[in-house]
Order: sequence, then structure tokens, then C-alpha cells
Amino acid sequence: MLDAVWRTVFVAAAAVFLTLLVATPLAYRVSRWKSKGRRFVDALLSVPMVLPPTVVGFALLWSLGRRGPAGKIIFQLTGSSLVFTVWAAVIAASVVSFPILYRSARTAFDKVNPRLEDVARTLGVSEAELFWRVSFPLARRGIVAGAVLGTARAMGEFGATLMVAGNIPGLTQTLPLAIYEAVQGGRDMEALGLSALIAAVGMAMLLLVDQLETKETH
Repeated sequence: MLDAVWRTVFVAAAAVFLTLLVATPLAYRVSRWKSKGRRFVDALLSVPMVLPPTVVGFALLWSLGRRGPAGKIIFQLTGSSLVFTVWAAVIAASVVSFPILYRSARTAFDKVNPRLEDVARTLGVSEAELFWRVSFPLARRGIVAGAVLGTARAMGEFGATLMVAGNIPGLTQTLPLAIYEAVQGGRDMEALGLSALIAAVGMAMLLLVDQLETKETH
């Protein structure tokens, strides 16, 4: 049980870290994009949010498998496959949590007063400096709130993880998968305890997000 708990923490933390690196700059660019294509790109980046986890899992399994486009390259470079490893679980959690982080960050950047950015530009600030010194600090609370929600989503991921990483005790098993195994094995009290644990963590994260949003409005 403890092994699955720590693996869940690792998978969620790694997934959110990787997702933040991609979602934050993308959200900033889309937020500042004024062309008609913005809505399409915004919808495209949010697609994993509305897809069944099994569809996401199948897409990852096809892509990361040895015959898949990404999996073939990875196997040629490393001699091994990511499928049915803990890193496959990280990737699955990253994909399903990406829309949450992306949309939270994009909304936060949308709320930044463009006049402040215009003033910074008149002072000769570069685009990189503008992002780090003006836009990002002002959007920070929204990004952090998205990261917290993304962590909760990553910790609760089941379907995509099961398909691309499997349910291998000691290797890829996370809390949701441990709950599934306990139920299948008739160990109801164990499943109840694990469910209560992940529910308590999720509740704590929702309270934290509410606290961040309250501070943002005051």
C-alpha cells in the first residue's frame, strides 16, 4: 500500500512539473494570439479533457509502443520501451492533466492588464523579460491553482494509466490501480481505506484552490 502511495505522489509530481513546462508558455502564447485560429487551437489543446481515458490510453499505447512513431524512435535510441513502465504512467497523467493546467494558465494570462505589458514594452523590455517580470507574476496564482487541480487529476488517473502502464505491483501500480485490485480481490476494507485517503487529499487540494482564488479576488 505504502509503495503505491509514494508512486502516486511521484507520478503526479513529475506529471505536473512536465506539464507546467509545456502548458504555461503555450497558454501565454494562445492568450496573446488575436487571430481567428485561437479558438481552434484552444479547443485542440483541451481535447484530452473531453475524451474517455481509455481513448487517451489507446492513443498513448499506439504512439509509445515499439511500432508507434514515438516508441520506435525511443526504442532505437535507448533499446527499451516506455510502455508498462512508471514513465508511461507519468506521461498518461501529464496528458490527462494538461487541459486543466493549460486552461487555468490561459485564463490567468487573459486577466493580466495589457496596458501593463504595453508600458513595459515602451521601457525596452524584451519579450522574455516581459513574460518573467510582468505577465507571469501577475498570473501566478491562477497558474498555481491550475497546478493544484492538475495534481489532483493526475493522482486520480486510472483508465489511461491502466492501458499504457498496466497495473504492475511494485512497478506501475498507483493508488487508483491499487483500489481497483483490492476490489477485484474482495479486499473491501483495503479499498475503502485507500479511497478515503485519495478523497481526503483531493478535498484538501480543492480547499487550497478555493483559498488561492479568494486571495486573487481581494
